[in-house]
Amino acid sequence: MTALHPPGARERHALVVRGGWDGHQPVETTDAFIPFLEDHGFDVRVEESTAVYADERVMGGIDLIVQVNTMSTIEDEEFAGLQRAVLNGTGMGGWHGGIADSYRNNADYLHMIGGQFAHHASKPPEERTGGQSDNYIPYTVHITELGTTHPITAGVDDFELVTEQYWVLSDEYNDVLATTTQEARPFDAWNRPVTAPAIWIRQWGKGRIFVSAPGHRLEVVQNPSVRTIIERGLLWAAR
Repeated sequence: MTALHPPGARERHALVVRGGWDGHQPVETTDAFIPFLEDHGFDVRVEESTAVYADERVMGGIDLIVQVNTMSTIEDEEFAGLQRAVLNGTGMGGWHGGIADSYRNNADYLHMIGGQFAHHASKPPEERTGGQSDNYIPYTVHITELGTTHPITAGVDDFELVTEQYWVLSDEYNDVLATTTQEARPFDAWNRPVTAPAIWIRQWGKGRIFVSAPGHRLEVVQNPSVRTIIERGLLWAAR
């Protein structure tokens, strides 16, 4: 494939860390973006464990971390290495539970990422069958005013998805590029609509954080709008 990065540009290094719950297809979804990164001048290293984060020699040379690792834990020395890399300028990006529901045992990780998965609404009780699709509902991703001008989302219109709609707990330090609103239905516990970030970015030390809440499975990241946003987001985050 023809490289898309400028001639003579320094080769950059991307680290893909993937694993956790297989239902999020961490291998398939990250594999979908590796050729894109290679075309944009990245040498890509893939790890199936967070142990690499504790290797200071490796982490010191990484320009971009792509993490899709859901419902896992992280050791203290591993998080320390990850945090040190980001503070020193390594970018970090990911999607869905692979970045926003990764290490519930580490509050400092949640602080760095800026959003934590809390819930995804289900279909009406009478329509549920017990599978993943019970949580696939139609919803709109709304581009914010900031999102209309930011290079990650500029030119992307509001778009519709039928997949898990993440209710994310977050803070005001995020720059939110897109939102989604969970309606209140008669059988829900909440009694008014709730809007949460769907796409956000965050500066952490010298590093940039990019998060896409949409990204449950391969078919979601292959949605043209989602894929465009993720591709742009990873390039924006990289050192």
